[in-house]
Amino acid sequence: MSKRETFLRTVCKKNRENFLLFIQLHKDKAEPFDVEEVVQEMPRDQRQTLWGKLALLLQDVLQELPEESREEGMEAAADPKHVMAVVDGVTLVASASLNVLQEGDSYSALLETAHRLHAVLESLPVSEAPLQIHILTLCETWWKKSLKEKEKFGRTAFLAALQKSFTLKKPGVEIQRVWSLHDVLLSLDFTSEDNKQATDLLLQCFQFPNFIKNDDGKRFLVFLFSWDVGFIPMIHGTVKNGLEFYSKTRTAHITEIYFRAWKKASGDFLEQIESSCVQDLMRCAILLSRSSPVFDKVRQIVNYFHKKKSCPRVEKMLYHLYKPVLWRALSAPNFEVRANAALLFAEAFPLHDPEQNCSNMDKTIQKQLDTAMELLNDTHPTVRSSATLGVCKVLAKFWELFPPTIITDFLKKMMELATDSSSADVRCSVFKSLPIVLENPLSHPILEKLLPTLKYSLHDSSEKVRAAFVDVLIKGKEVRALKFWDVCQTDHLLTRLAIDTHPVSKRIVDLLFKSFFPVSEPEREWCCRCITLIQMNPAAARKFYHYAAQHTASSNILNLMLAIRRVLNSCIQKNSELSEINDSNKENSAQADPLLDTVTVARLLEVVVIMWKTVEKALKRNEDARKYMFSKFGNVMSKYFQAFEDEQCTAPLVQLASFMPPAAVPTFSCGVLSRLRRMDSGAAPAQYSQLLHCMCSWGLCADVLELTTDWLSDALPKHGDKGNANRKVRIQETVEAKPDLALTYLEYLFNHTSTREKVLSVGEGPLKQLHTVLGNWQSVLNSHLSSASEDPERPEVETSLRVFMYHGRLSAHLQHNFSEGRDYLLSTERVASWVAEEVLPFMAKPSNQEDSEDSETTQRLAAKITESFLTVCRDVILVGLADKAFKDQILHLCLLTLVSGAGYLCVPAVLHILKEVVTDAFVPEENERDLENQEDPTSFNLGVVAKIFQVIIELLARRLRKEPEEGKQLCQAAVPGLADFLQVAQTWGREPLCGVFSTLFAVIIVEKTHLLQKMSHPEEMITPESVEDMPPLSSVLLSVILKSPCVTRAFLTEVSSTLDSEDISSLNNLASILHVLAVIKHTGQCKVSLKSAAASVQQQLHKHAFTCKDSKDIPRVLYESSVKTLNEILDL
Repeated sequence: MSKRETFLRTVCKKNRENFLLFIQLHKDKAEPFDVEEVVQEMPRDQRQTLWGKLALLLQDVLQELPEESREEGMEAAADPKHVMAVVDGVTLVASASLNVLQEGDSYSALLETAHRLHAVLESLPVSEAPLQIHILTLCETWWKKSLKEKEKFGRTAFLAALQKSFTLKKPGVEIQRVWSLHDVLLSLDFTSEDNKQATDLLLQCFQFPNFIKNDDGKRFLVFLFSWDVGFIPMIHGTVKNGLEFYSKTRTAHITEIYFRAWKKASGDFLEQIESSCVQDLMRCAILLSRSSPVFDKVRQIVNYFHKKKSCPRVEKMLYHLYKPVLWRALSAPNFEVRANAALLFAEAFPLHDPEQNCSNMDKTIQKQLDTAMELLNDTHPTVRSSATLGVCKVLAKFWELFPPTIITDFLKKMMELATDSSSADVRCSVFKSLPIVLENPLSHPILEKLLPTLKYSLHDSSEKVRAAFVDVLIKGKEVRALKFWDVCQTDHLLTRLAIDTHPVSKRIVDLLFKSFFPVSEPEREWCCRCITLIQMNPAAARKFYHYAAQHTASSNILNLMLAIRRVLNSCIQKNSELSEINDSNKENSAQADPLLDTVTVARLLEVVVIMWKTVEKALKRNEDARKYMFSKFGNVMSKYFQAFEDEQCTAPLVQLASFMPPAAVPTFSCGVLSRLRRMDSGAAPAQYSQLLHCMCSWGLCADVLELTTDWLSDALPKHGDKGNANRKVRIQETVEAKPDLALTYLEYLFNHTSTREKVLSVGEGPLKQLHTVLGNWQSVLNSHLSSASEDPERPEVETSLRVFMYHGRLSAHLQHNFSEGRDYLLSTERVASWVAEEVLPFMAKPSNQEDSEDSETTQRLAAKITESFLTVCRDVILVGLADKAFKDQILHLCLLTLVSGAGYLCVPAVLHILKEVVTDAFVPEENERDLENQEDPTSFNLGVVAKIFQVIIELLARRLRKEPEEGKQLCQAAVPGLADFLQVAQTWGREPLCGVFSTLFAVIIVEKTHLLQKMSHPEEMITPESVEDMPPLSSVLLSVILKSPCVTRAFLTEVSSTLDSEDISSLNNLASILHVLAVIKHTGQCKVSLKSAAASVQQQLHKHAFTCKDSKDIPRVLYESSVKTLNEILDL
């Protein structure tokens, strides 16, 4: 019996085990059995018998399954794996049969099998993915063979491939399959409700990056434009909705798809694409605001069509589509529409029908040129700027086609706009656009004559105009169109380089670089040019060599530094032997370097320092070059210090020495610490700053710290020295302690990042010792508080206060860099306890009139100590070092401070503390829900903050009442802190900080109501128009509130909520509220919130209408005035 007959006999229910065995042999690559080969060898009758038996086998196998199991994806079957194996085998044989199907074969049984497999496909579980793939392959093959009922199978295969292409990480193969099945769409009815799923999937393709970038995907997306005319607007709508999220590259792919779809379209499809897509994009490019996130992308798509204008068909399309929209937009009332239209007009220029005759075409172009000139004369600067750019693009592209008169007219207009005093944007646009014109060589002769008339634009008041003007000079130099020194003198360029900002300066260096650093010339010439530049403008020279490293290799910078060294060596040859100075006879050329004056030498040294800084990173990467530079300059540094003793030379020499190791400059490095020790206390920063940098760069920070520690320790008053009977006789150098200078050194070291990092790298030991010494100065403050009389043995108060502050600052540095726990926070907390116990009692009012003067001095000192400490605490919280315990203690100290006698003096410092506590506790809105069911650890802190704020407001009110002048000064000092605190407090908008705005509202209303109650005549009723018309405290508080729209809105929200709760109902209170709202109305802020508050007042005010009819004059006038004010607010 042959294989064919044996295999045929197994295709039945009772022999299905043998059937599965044959299928397994087919799948085993080592076995020679192949189902497709066997089926192909079968005669036609045998094949039809096979297909009939296949259909029967599949039917029998599927009937073995319970009905509910089939509905549930066959997961409940007795042996689902066995059933699936048989179904998979049937699918394999059916697919093989399709591949060998011959013309004339009757395949009705095979069609029945395919239908059953199609029905099975819909209910297969996810675990049977291989079987799904086999059935879908069968459906795909059925479609490609164009067999009966192919539409059903093709649709299934197409949709499955489409869905899979969205889920796979590498969908290239599936996208290729989708494209191979794209003809399936022609058999689908776009309007049918059954195909809505397919329509949605197809629209998703335009949002799927893999489809847009893939070549087959692009072909498919282009094809979709030809599926149905009604589908085109849906495609365009999908693209527009997603355009905001497209990258520039993705937008370019979409643009190509649009263009290819338009190019292939014809008839109704072409008309729909042009009207619904291309023309709609044109309208969007005209009407969209330039701040729109899709504006640039729409312009990108439209510009793609402009670039294809060389094709007559595209040119004709642009002419007809722009005709109804562009010309109307160029004269639109809205300036932004005109500006956008001007750009499109210039990019599409000339707009004409290529089928027109020459005469009509000339008239059309002349009309468009006239329109361009009108746009240059537009009343709005944005339109003039856009027109300038557009006209320059047109001139650059069509220069040789325009008559000279037209070119001259346009360029003259450009020169006028370059000096347009009404708009810097227009002037800038001219200079940004002229480089485009310079791209055309034919423009060079005329621009060479016109540009010198604009030379003073280099000194324009606008930075961007100056930068754009220099860009024109650079462009002219690049294209060899003009000599920049003929347009603008070098002296002017150097002056501007010396004083201008970074954007302009770096452009001027780019322009002048080859002139003053001719890399192709010998190094001696570089040095001569450097000296020339220094003598022309020293400040410009410094800037020039600061940017020089951006224009040449680091090796050239190093060579110039060595060349300057040789020149400096030649200046001191008269005092030294040649062999001691120069490295070799080769350095001493026969042509002697010129002797330079002291000023030039100082400037050369500055240039060397500047260039060394620019190549410092490169030197660190190249150890050999670094050692070479150390050797070369180290050999001559001692001679330089001897020869160039002028102060102008010394400063750069010290800085140069700081770049090298101390061993390279031994004579100098040994004396730096002595110079710092001998420095006067009132020394200027220039005298010690470079010396400190030297010590830090040499790794000798510990010596400086030791010096400052010794000075601060020695300056402390000594106790018990007289009672020391065992003193020994010692001979030691008498060194004066300089605590003020020590603090000056510390301030400089910690205020500069580079030196601070070096100091902190010393380690905890020396810094901890310094911290201890600083802490010991509390005893000096104690003595000042205890005795107001002068003591020559005791350091001054100001010095003691500075030490006290630096103790707190150093605690913060040590906590941040060295403590894993809270060691140094505890130190600060101990200081807080000392302030509370030892300092605050001195802020109480003097009880004895005789000692009032001394007590007042002590009181002021106690306030200064407290304020200094609170400032340090604010910084600790600001940098995130404070934990809850620390903030609790500091807030407690703030409260104690405010309730002490002179606590009002510390109000500004306390406000800054409150602001930082609230900022540190702020929880963004997206995290609020996570904390809803948790105990909020910050709630207690914020409750205390609200309470302290209330105390502050009460203090301000009390001082204004008792000492009006002092109170006003205090209020003005508190304004910055109040503004910062309220700005942060309004971000919460919930308890417990809502109490802050309740306090503000209550104080303002109480103060204003009190003023209204004192009114004795109706003529005194005046509705305020500004904060100056309000009572003193209300005036200050409202001025702070009105600085920020957010704070104003939060305040008005509090007004509305208080009124809605009906806590306020008296006429005086309502009138006071309306006076506040009137002041806010005149600022023009928060109109919606203002009207809402006014409406809440209106609900309460109408209750007083009847009571005021027959009342005395003042209540009636108050009511009528309130009604008038209310109506004015509601009519906004």
